[in-house]
Amino acid sequence: MFTFLPAAVLIILFLAASLRVLNEYERGVIFRLGRIIKAKGPGLIILIPVVDRMVRVSLRVITLDVPNQDVITKDNVSIKVNAVVYFRVVDPVRSIIDVEDYMYATSQLAQTTLRSVCGGVELDEILAHRDKVNNRIQEILDQHTDPWGIKVGTVEVKYIDLPQEMQRAMAKQAEAERERRAKVINAEGEFQAADKLAQAADIIGKSPGALQLRYLQTMREMAAESQNSTVLPIPLDFLGMNWKAPVSKE
Repeated sequence: MFTFLPAAVLIILFLAASLRVLNEYERGVIFRLGRIIKAKGPGLIILIPVVDRMVRVSLRVITLDVPNQDVITKDNVSIKVNAVVYFRVVDPVRSIIDVEDYMYATSQLAQTTLRSVCGGVELDEILAHRDKVNNRIQEILDQHTDPWGIKVGTVEVKYIDLPQEMQRAMAKQAEAERERRAKVINAEGEFQAADKLAQAADIIGKSPGALQLRYLQTMREMAAESQNSTVLPIPLDFLGMNWKAPVSKE
């Protein structure tokens, strides 16, 4: 019995050193005496103690927060921008062999790409066409991280910090634009009203009865507004009489 106990202990220690369990979203890159074997998992993995070494790699989507970057846009405006990058490992072997630390490498590449892309466009394009800027950054990152076994899915510019002077200038520009639109709308309204009035005048001028009814309606409205006074309608024929000035006889 005493001879069996050390053997059982050795077997237990061997199993504890050789057995590994990987989750569904994990893969294990196996190195045997320094040489890459392959990526295994998920489930139960058996390693040779001392000979094999395993590096765990997660295949889940990783959220990378890109810190604020000082950028000078194409139209010489100093701004601060930050972004968020969503990526995942698609090839665990290349992510371990081809790059020392894929998280750090992707973070540094995202910062330089963000500065480069935002510095090559104007401020109005960043504010109005942010989707194009996001797609451009995503394409560049995906192209550079593909040899590392990394797939960049989405890039979103989160916040753009503008100087106070630029914010005031943009506020004045927006106010001037609103005033311009108000004046244009007012002028268009007056033009349409004048056009309708001209059409109404032509229609009423062709029908004397319509002109008489319109005159009486106007007098009624005046009488309703002036409650303390009496408005007497004057016939239009009387207004249309041709008065002749008396001729002095010398």
